[in-house]
This record gives sequence, structure tokens and C-alpha cells, in this order.
Amino acid sequence: MPASGVEPTELDGCQTAERRHAERPPSQTAGTCDVAILTPPGRGAVATISVAGPQATAHVASLFRPAAGRPLSDFPCGRIVFGRWAVSAAAGEEVVVCRRATDEVEIHCHGGRLAAGTVVDSLVASGAQEIPWQDFARRQAVGRIEAEARVALAAARTERAAAVLLDQLRGGLRASLTEALTDLRCGNTAKAAAILCELEQNAQTGLHLAEPWRVVLTGRPNVGKSSLINAVLGFERCIVHVEPGTTRDVVTAHTALDGWPVELADTAGLREGTEEIEIAGVQRARQQLQQADLVVLVFDLSAPWTGADETLLAEWPGALVAHNKCDLIPPMWPGRPPGLAVSAAKGWGIETLVHEVAGRLVPEPPRPAAAVVFTKPQFQAVRAARSALASDNGGEAASLLAELLAK
Repeated sequence: MPASGVEPTELDGCQTAERRHAERPPSQTAGTCDVAILTPPGRGAVATISVAGPQATAHVASLFRPAAGRPLSDFPCGRIVFGRWAVSAAAGEEVVVCRRATDEVEIHCHGGRLAAGTVVDSLVASGAQEIPWQDFARRQAVGRIEAEARVALAAARTERAAAVLLDQLRGGLRASLTEALTDLRCGNTAKAAAILCELEQNAQTGLHLAEPWRVVLTGRPNVGKSSLINAVLGFERCIVHVEPGTTRDVVTAHTALDGWPVELADTAGLREGTEEIEIAGVQRARQQLQQADLVVLVFDLSAPWTGADETLLAEWPGALVAHNKCDLIPPMWPGRPPGLAVSAAKGWGIETLVHEVAGRLVPEPPRPAAAVVFTKPQFQAVRAARSALASDNGGEAASLLAELLAK
């Protein structure tokens, strides 16, 4: 039983490695091998734990009792061994253990973080050190780029984003950077510059493979922003009401548009409010707009074009314009700017809107198996190298690429 006297719960088992590590006494945080839970948080049928380091087999063997009655070290690498995990005199929980290498052992126990946490705690008590799975992945990867790709891949929300990251895990980015570095050292600066240019262009997509693009819908109250987001999502995530000013906070929802991960945000209608809560909602909306990758201006096609609409259009000149409520068959009001005619109520034009948003976010998708920069440090290094080349400083550019390729 824990020191608090409270029975352990599933929530206790869901603690992150950082928190569990911080809560242990200093004498228990230094070990001769690392242990990490590799399966994601939450309930599941099986949890996977990996132990790596010179003493990995010894740590696991001290707590694992093979059903065959032979020591774990007697089994060859790659052999799956069934047995029990003994943390006390009791029989212990059934587990499956496999020595993947002489210095790496995998443990598979019952799902749920409480069971995995018990196994990890016993290993830490024996001298191992628990680390976050991200750190474990970085240590096990062949290089820094591949380690970062593995971590980003776990955060990918769509199959299309995951496919691009998988190409980088398999060496796509490393091969391209290596080619550019070789060209620089051979004096082929033009070819190296072309490679860096393509990498910088692809980075606009790569930086959003693990973090979704942010698309914010805005407009005056009651133009149908919430209804439009619901139509795109296919379910009522946002509150829809005929009273102007209903949305007073930022409501977000995640989806995929043409296979790319996107966060849609529904904001308060932009107008001069009088109530304190409404004013705060408008301020939050403007903060979201400043951080957006794309702004969608929504106007009411059934109402006349006003000076307030014109002001809003001028404030966001790069926004995608959508004229909602086209199902009401309004008269052609003069002065209205070009834009997409849509109907959230009828679903008209929604597919076109989705494709237009995706096209604005990713105007030129990376070609199949292309090298793609996917972290900010990678992007900064590539941009700095390209800038150095533009200044005829090939040596500095080569140094930056060599550092990025360092394992």
C-alpha cells in the first residue's frame, strides 16, 4: 500500500515517467539500465515494457520466474519465455519476456498502466532507471533524425502524415542532407542549394505532421460559423443557436482535411460588445486569429454587404472567404467580394470548402518518398545553411549540415 494509505488506482498507474521519476528518492533514480513503458497511456489488453543496458538481463532475471524453471540467461535471444513476475513471496503476475539482444529485454504484461507501473517500480527498486518512452526511443535509434522521426510518428494523427514521417524514419531526410553535404564538399554548390531549397519548401508541411494546422473561422455574429464547422466535422461539436453572440469562447475540434491533420476553431463573433464576458470572448477570438495558419472569413450571403464586413475583409486580406446560407437564395447584393458559396444547413459547397482549405494549407504536397524537414531545429539549420550558401560561405553551410547529421 502506498505511504498515503490509499489503495492504488488506475489513475496512479497512468503517471508519466517524468512524474514517477521525480517522486522517487534519489537513491532509486540512478541505475545500470533504463526501463520505459512503450505502450500508450490508457487501458489495453497488453502493456509493453523495455529494459535496456548492460545489466538488463540481470535486472529482469532477478524478478522474473520462467515457467520452464531455467534462468532467463539460458534462453537464446529472440526466444519468447512465459513465466511470472515475482515482487513478493506471492506467485506473481503472468508475463511474457523476450531477450531482444544481450542488453535489451522486453516484458509484456496485462494491459492497464497499473500493472505496467508495478513491474517498472520493482525494476527501479532493483536499480534500474525509468525514463520517458521518447528518451528511450532516441537512445535506441540509429541517429538523431531517426529518433526524432520515431517520436513524431507516435504523435501523427493521420495516415498521410504518418506516411511522410515513416519515410524520414527510413532515412529519407538523412539521405538528402548527406547528398547536399557531399555536394558542398565537392564544390557542387548549385546542386546543394537546390536540395536545401526543396527541404525548406517541404518544411512548411513537415512542421505540421505531428502538430496540426490551425484553421480559425471568424466573422460577425450569427453568420453561421458554428454550423459551418459542424458541417465540416459531420457532428455537432459547436453550439448552434439563432441568438447572436452565442459562442463566447473558443471551441476547437480536430479533424483531417484531404488527409492532413487540422484543428478547427470556432470563435466569438467579431463585433463591439457591451457585456464583459462578450468582450473577453472577442479578445480570445482575436488571439486565436493571430496564431492561425489560415483564417476563414464567414459572411451571411442572405444579408446585405455592410461597412463592418468590408472592415473585416480589409483586416484579414489573406483569408479564405466563405459566403454562408446560399440555400436562402438571396438577391445579389452589390459590392460583395468573391468567395465560396456554401450552406451549412444543406451541406452545399462543404466538400469544395474542405478542398480549398487543404489546398491553402498544403499547396504543394511533398512528392512520394521525398525528404521532409519536420522539426523546428531541423528547419532552422536548413534555412541557416541555405543563407550561408547565398553569402558564398559554403564552409559554414557544410558545418551546419554536418552537425544536423551527427548521430
